[in-house]
Amino acid sequence: MSTTISNSFSRRAFLRTSSLAGGGMLIGFNLFTACKNEAKMPVDIASLNFNDFNAFIKIADNGMVTIYSPNPEIGQGVKTSMPMIIAEELDVPWDEVHVEQGILNTKDYTRQVAGGSQSIRHGWDALRQTGATAKQMLINAAAAKWGVDASECTASGGVITNAKGETLGYGDVVKEAAILDIPDEVALKDPKDYTIIGTDAGNVDIDKIVTGKPLFGLDYKTDGMVIAAVLRPPAFGKKLESFDDSSVRKMEGVIDVIRFGDFKGGGDKIAVLANTTWQAMKAKEALSAEWSDGTPMESTSNHDKLLTDLLDGTSFNTLRKDGDVEKAFRNADQVVERTYESPFLPHNCMEPMNFYADVSANKIHLVGPIQTPERTAARVAELLERNSEEVHLEMSRMGGGFGRRLYGDFVMEAAEISHLSKKPVKVVYSREDDMSAGIYRPAIKYRIKAALKDGKISGYHLKEASINSNMYGLIPNFFPAGALENYQVDVAKYDSNITTGAWRAPYTNFLSFAEQSFFDEIAETLEIDPVQMRLDMLQKVKGTTDERIQYSAERMEDVINLAVEKSGYRNPKDGVYQGFCAYYCHNTHVAEVADVVIENNEPVVKKVTVAVDCGIVVNPLGALNQIEGGVVDGVGHSMYGNFTFKDGAPEMNNYDRYRLIRMKEAPKVETHFVKNTLSPTGLGEPTLPPAGAAVSIAMKKATGNRVYRQPFVDNMVEKEIIG
Repeated sequence: MSTTISNSFSRRAFLRTSSLAGGGMLIGFNLFTACKNEAKMPVDIASLNFNDFNAFIKIADNGMVTIYSPNPEIGQGVKTSMPMIIAEELDVPWDEVHVEQGILNTKDYTRQVAGGSQSIRHGWDALRQTGATAKQMLINAAAAKWGVDASECTASGGVITNAKGETLGYGDVVKEAAILDIPDEVALKDPKDYTIIGTDAGNVDIDKIVTGKPLFGLDYKTDGMVIAAVLRPPAFGKKLESFDDSSVRKMEGVIDVIRFGDFKGGGDKIAVLANTTWQAMKAKEALSAEWSDGTPMESTSNHDKLLTDLLDGTSFNTLRKDGDVEKAFRNADQVVERTYESPFLPHNCMEPMNFYADVSANKIHLVGPIQTPERTAARVAELLERNSEEVHLEMSRMGGGFGRRLYGDFVMEAAEISHLSKKPVKVVYSREDDMSAGIYRPAIKYRIKAALKDGKISGYHLKEASINSNMYGLIPNFFPAGALENYQVDVAKYDSNITTGAWRAPYTNFLSFAEQSFFDEIAETLEIDPVQMRLDMLQKVKGTTDERIQYSAERMEDVINLAVEKSGYRNPKDGVYQGFCAYYCHNTHVAEVADVVIENNEPVVKKVTVAVDCGIVVNPLGALNQIEGGVVDGVGHSMYGNFTFKDGAPEMNNYDRYRLIRMKEAPKVETHFVKNTLSPTGLGEPTLPPAGAAVSIAMKKATGNRVYRQPFVDNMVEKEIIG
C-alpha cells in the first residue's frame, strides 16, 4: 500500500513498561512499522485519564485500549489493519480499541515510512509480538493476584480467567502488570484461532472523512497561522531575475512577500503570505516577475529522441545477465523486437501538497501529510542549520500520496518561509502548482528482443532508457528471470532538470505492460497459448537455488490458475475478448484477466478478474479497496494518462487538459484470494501494473490492433478506447 525503503526487522522489539497515574498502563514497543486503529467506543475516550505517554499500547482501568500508530496513513488502510493485528494477539474486542496517530519519534519507533507496500509485510511479526507480550504481562499480573501459576490462566475478549473460573478484566490488573518484567518469549496465535484478522473492518477514520471533521493537512489550523502561496519558476530551467511586489503588498489580506529558496533569503521562489488561502493565491497571481534561462528548456519531442538514441547506443549498465544471450540471437530461427513507450505522469493526489511549519528559537514544529517523516525532518534540520532534536513533526492523514509525498520539498518550503517570516505558516499548493511544480513518473522506453528457436524462447534481452533514473535492482530478478536460460537486462538514463521520482509501483507500472504484452505477442508468433507458455516457463524456476530470484513459481502458478478459472478464460462468452497478464511486484503475486466488448463499434473494458496471493489477508474489506483501486488506476492511466513538456513547462496543469478515468468508465473488478497462512505482503501497488497489460491484450483481440505506447487512446491505429 503504499511504495521503497526497507530495513531489516529489529528483534529489539520491546522498550519499556511504565506505570501511569490514574489507573493506566503504557506498554512501549519498538515496532518495525505502524499500528493504528479507531473504532466506535462505548465510552467517551476523552473522559479517560491515560496521562502522557509515548509508545504503542495503553490500557485504561476500565479496560479500554488505545493503540498508537507511528506510520503515515495515505489511504492504504494501515490505520485499520495494523491495529487489528495487535488487537488479535492482545485478545481484546475490536470495538473496545481506539487508535491515535503517533508523532515522529525516532527513539521509540523505526521505519516511520509509507511506501513500497511494505507496512503490513514488515510489521507483521513485531505487531503480533506486541499484542501477545502485552497480553502475557496482564495474565502474569492476574496470576500473581490470585496466587496461581500463569499457565493456569487464559485471556480472551479483554478478560483473564483462571482454572477456578474466576475472572479479572484487563483494567483490573493494569497497575500490577505495568511493573512486571517483560517476558522473553510469548506464544503467538495459530491462524485458525483468529477472530479479528481475516474479518472485515471499516476504515477507522470513515466517520471523520464523511462528516468533514479535521483530519487532513489542509484541515490543520492554529492561532496566528498565515497562508503562503508560492510563485515558482514557470519552467524547469528558469531562474528568477527580479520581481515587483509593490501592488501585491497593497492587496487585501496580504501580510508579506518573501523571496526564498536558499535559506538565506535569496532563491528562485516567491512566497506571498496572507490571512486566507484565497487572498494568498490571488496575490500570487498578481505578482510581476522576470525570469531568465538557467539550464536548457527541455521538451517531450527532445526526450523522445534522446531515449531512442540511448536504446540505439551502446552505453548500458547491465543489471542481470544469464547464459550467452549473444549466441542465442546468432542461432535463432527468428528474432522478434518491439519498443514500448510511456510518458511522464503527475501524481494527482486529491489533496494538493500542503504543510504547516512554525520555526521558533527553541523548536521547529511541523504538521501535515508526509510519507517520509523522519527523512524530511532531518532535511529540515539540515536546511535550517538546527539540531534534529529540535524538530517536532506531527503527521496528518493524507488525501493521496502515490509516491509524491515521499518527497518533502513542500515541507522544506514551509519551514524556510516560516524561518524567514518569523511566523507560523502553512504552504498550500493550487492544483496548477501541484501539476506544474511536481515530481513526476519518468518517461521511459523499453526495447525487448526475443530469440526464437524450435518453437521456444531461446534468448531474451530487455533494454530500458529512462529520464533521470532506472529500475531498482530487484526488478531484473522478477519473472521471467530464472525461467529463461539466456536472459539479460540493460539500463541507461538521461539526466534531466525535470524532477522525477517514485510513482505508484515504480517502473513496474509500465514495465508490466511492455513485458507482458511482448510475451503475448511471442505466444501469438509461436502459435501457442499465452497462459500455457507462462506455466511452462515457471516449471523451470521451481526448486531453483538462485537466491536472486524474487518471486515464487508455485505462488505465481496458483494465481494464474485461479484467474483463469474464475474469469472463464478458457471458455469466454460470445462477444467477450479477454486479455491475460500475470505479474509479481512488491512481494505479491497477481494475475488479471480483462474483459473487453464492442459497444457502438467501440471497445469497452467491462470487467477485470483479479487473483491475488498476498498471504494472510488481515482486513478483507480494506484489501478489496486496495486491489480495486490499483486496477482502476492502472486501467485509467494506461488508457488516458499523458503529460508533456514544451520548453521546460508542462503543457497540462489541470484536469481540463489532463485526462483521468471517469467513474462511469471504471470496469467492474472481481477479486479472488489464494488462501494460505503465509505472512502477509503488500497490496497498495501490486494490482496496478498488470492492469494495463491485460487491457491492451484484450484490445488486441477485440480490434486487431496492438498498442506499444501509452496512453492507449492516443495510439490505437483505428479504434478509440473507452473504459
